[in-house]
Amino acid sequence: MKKIHSLILAFTLLFCLSCGKILEEHPQSQIVPAYFNSSAGVLGGIAGVYNLIRNQWGTEGFSSEMQAGTDEFIQGASSGGGPIHTYNGLNSSNFGSAWGTSFVAINTINGVLKYGQSIDLPEATKKQYLAQAKFLRAFWYFYLVQTWGDVPLSTEFITVPSQSAKRDPAAEVYKLIIQDLTEAAAALPDKPTAPFLGKAATKPVALFFLAKAYLTRGWLTNSQADFAEAAKISNDLIAAKGTYGLDLWQDFGDAFVPANDYGKETMFVSDHSNDAKFGYYTVGGGASGGDAQNLTPWFTNWNYPNNSGLNSFINASGVLVNSGTSGMIRDSYYGRPYARIRPNSVKQTSGESTGKNYFLDQAFVKRDVDSRFANTFYTTYISNTAVTNTATAANNKRGIGYTMQVGIDTAVWITDYEVVGAPQFNGTRPFKGIIAPPSTWNANLYPAIKKHMDPSRGTNFNDPSTRPVVITRFSEVYLIGAEAYLMSGNKAKAAELLNVIRQRAAYRKTNTAAQNAAAATAMTITADDVTIDFILDERSREFFGEWMRYHDLVRTKTLVRRIKAWNSEAGPYIKDFHVLRPIPQSQIDRTVEGPKFPQNPGY
Repeated sequence: MKKIHSLILAFTLLFCLSCGKILEEHPQSQIVPAYFNSSAGVLGGIAGVYNLIRNQWGTEGFSSEMQAGTDEFIQGASSGGGPIHTYNGLNSSNFGSAWGTSFVAINTINGVLKYGQSIDLPEATKKQYLAQAKFLRAFWYFYLVQTWGDVPLSTEFITVPSQSAKRDPAAEVYKLIIQDLTEAAAALPDKPTAPFLGKAATKPVALFFLAKAYLTRGWLTNSQADFAEAAKISNDLIAAKGTYGLDLWQDFGDAFVPANDYGKETMFVSDHSNDAKFGYYTVGGGASGGDAQNLTPWFTNWNYPNNSGLNSFINASGVLVNSGTSGMIRDSYYGRPYARIRPNSVKQTSGESTGKNYFLDQAFVKRDVDSRFANTFYTTYISNTAVTNTATAANNKRGIGYTMQVGIDTAVWITDYEVVGAPQFNGTRPFKGIIAPPSTWNANLYPAIKKHMDPSRGTNFNDPSTRPVVITRFSEVYLIGAEAYLMSGNKAKAAELLNVIRQRAAYRKTNTAAQNAAAATAMTITADDVTIDFILDERSREFFGEWMRYHDLVRTKTLVRRIKAWNSEAGPYIKDFHVLRPIPQSQIDRTVEGPKFPQNPGY
């Protein structure tokens, strides 16, 4: 690729065979104008761009770029270090996994829109194809403008390589995004229809992104009109949820049950498939990365097989030391231990957050009534290996011998409160496994995210997940609406929308009706409680680990302040210019004709 616009390399997506999705087209490389002269070509171009979403969302580099170095996450034991976590040395050579992909997608869509007008199809079908294309162009440009600010803006299908390029103002990019999403929403169906089944773009999906684009532009320009429009669209979406077949599950945890991946709360996904031919991996091959592989379940997993020794102990320095045979081996239920990022549970030593950590003391502070902590994180690891621990084993302070019962005994219990006697005792009672309260958490042991886990891997549990990457859930409509109403000056309406989400979070299947009612009351807030920081904390509770935290903090102009307040790894290094990411060096180097391609300030 001689610059961001090159001859297209787009591959055709099969929308999740296992879930009845379609778009069965022949893979096509080097799309040329003649390719778009048929309905199959136009459909193939659209499918190829959906596939390019799969090349980013759920992959390792992209997931780190969207989440690492925020208030939510710090480095795990196998992070590999690097500027993405700390901003120290972040530059044009170590960021930008989706830059080139975005422009390949946009150029493909420009071809669809140029030639799709004249293909021989029923008018209603053609209208839907073009609406899909407009949505996808807006989707990719929205990612670009949030990440880099001013970016090259093109609505023409480019087939001749060029070595010149320029950046266009973000205002112009937002104008196109809003126009495309408005037109897409007017033409897309209320619910998925052939050939775009599953959870591809529909009218409510386009409207959601339109509301989010208005909200984001409103923050940039302090536009009350944009805030008002975002609030209205969100409110209208909620009012029409029955028409669109959308709603919240009664239980927050049900949103993450694999059987519900395409259910009523899911709005938009990037599909993955059980068919190896379309999944870009060899079944049983234990793939560890690459394009189009959903590795999401494992990024936050600590190395539980190597750090769950039954005789672990606290040393003289107060540090948990792994000792003894592990009560766990790797399995499909608990997943692969990548240990790239972990919840930010480090107590701050200075500033307004001294003595507190973001994870337990701010985001998930109401764990007794808020079910989202329990539904988001693994805290109990049930033994999956019948290991025997002798009474005389080194560092076994219990004074007894025993054999772990597979499927019954707890090998690791990660508590959210301090436990006297931990790790080998619960008070004075011997504990067969180990207890890990917050004071023992480290880069090798911490609560791992379970809501993305994929137990279906079975004997091939090292293979990538074939669950879809859920990009948008209906609950975010409420959070976007609440933020827009807050910025519009209507805190009462913001509180009303937040309370729907918070009261849902209070529900537990194991509670009685009276207990659920009391929990809902305890979770209810008033207009006076609503601030942008409260909404950001609420977004952590609702969307922890769902690929949007960096953009959330940038949008709300809180990135630097909140990182300084909560992230002790990144706080010393983050600067104001980090609200935009560095333009990839490859883009700058390849622009050799005309004016030099500008880098963002600070890099």
